[in-house]
Amino acid sequence: MKPIGLRARVSAAFAVGALLLSACVSLVSYELIRSTLFAERERTAVRAAYFDATVVNAGVTGPSPDVSEALRALDTGADRYVLLQMGGQWYSRTAEPAAGSAIPVKLREMLGRGEAGAQRINRDNGPALVVGVPLSGSASFYEIVSLRELDRTLQLLALVLAAVAIMVAAGGAAVGWYVTRYALRPLTVVAGAAREVAAGDLGTRIDPDTEPDLATLSLAFNDMADQLARRLERDRRFAADVSHELRSPLQTLEAAVSVIQRRKGGLDERSAAAVTLIAAEVNRFQDLVDDLLELARSDQPVQREPVEVAELARAVCRSRGLSGDLVVMLPGTPATWRVDRRRVEQTLGNLIDNAIRYGGGPVAIRLGSADGRCFLEVDDEGPGVAEEHRPTIFDRFVRGPAANARGGGDGTGLGLSIVAGHAAAHDGRVTVGDRPGGGARFRVELTC
Repeated sequence: MKPIGLRARVSAAFAVGALLLSACVSLVSYELIRSTLFAERERTAVRAAYFDATVVNAGVTGPSPDVSEALRALDTGADRYVLLQMGGQWYSRTAEPAAGSAIPVKLREMLGRGEAGAQRINRDNGPALVVGVPLSGSASFYEIVSLRELDRTLQLLALVLAAVAIMVAAGGAAVGWYVTRYALRPLTVVAGAAREVAAGDLGTRIDPDTEPDLATLSLAFNDMADQLARRLERDRRFAADVSHELRSPLQTLEAAVSVIQRRKGGLDERSAAAVTLIAAEVNRFQDLVDDLLELARSDQPVQREPVEVAELARAVCRSRGLSGDLVVMLPGTPATWRVDRRRVEQTLGNLIDNAIRYGGGPVAIRLGSADGRCFLEVDDEGPGVAEEHRPTIFDRFVRGPAANARGGGDGTGLGLSIVAGHAAAHDGRVTVGDRPGGGARFRVELTC
């Protein structure tokens, strides 16, 4: 399972923190508002109930009280319902027996003791508040006040507060994302510089004054880049010096072997075979020295000039005994590329030699352009390159399984590495993939 990134973790922490904080604030706000609204509603209901109880009490006292008329004299509206218990009977505004079961038992007992009181209940049509006021004699007056509108208001308030909490959480996530992006910007700069160094730009450095908190990291990175550049320069000079020093004795050895080879007709069979083997190894040694010299000067600037690349590719094919018809110019490809002739020529030659040695020979050489870049492709009909070998096949002295399987011992293991260096010098890259129908396809992209 892929681990969650730092930016995602910090953003999630900001979001959770903002959600918890907003939820707590919303909960406290909701409870305060709810308590305040209920308290205000109860005070209003109690005042109204006492006023109505006074009116009813005045109407039911006397020798011949008219209970229905006393109840109808009240202005209760649609949200209040009045009940009167008198002489063991229940009366409502319609003078019909009322459902006395709606009145809580405890509230009845309080009024039986001559005490007024109020209690919240739940009815079929929603929550309500029952206010009880004892009247003269044994009569009790009850007023049921509907709290349905208040309950709807509180529900709406709860939805609003929940929406606010969610928006605050989203805002917290956005802030966390921005903060981490800002905080990680110096690390992004370091990562970009590291990628540039890995791509071959050894002159990349980081300004320590850009982010004082990361000055130590910047200085360490710059020191590492300096040491790497010095190490590579020493290696390059060493390879160049060694290769150069080897050329003189190698040329002498090559000349001596050439003299002996011209006279091997007078030698016995074993001696002649030994001379042939020595000549082949000297030639291979000469190729290795030439490749080492080429790698040593691969960091030199590209000498760009207009090149008729199709004609150059055909010349490279003819120099190796191949038909120039292998070269195909794709539609829309410019005929002239501004590239380093020597590097492109060697790139094509190395790819064709690689196809001849290990891929059964080239079957197509395509030249094209796409996305503002030029490319050349060399297809072969060999076994191809397995996925696990593709990341390392362009390293120095690396030879794929095809070389060992074919017994190809004449390669130096530097040809594809030189191709990669020439591609990088042109601000490009080289890749290998599968050719439709079998075989390998080497693709070199260049800025031309």
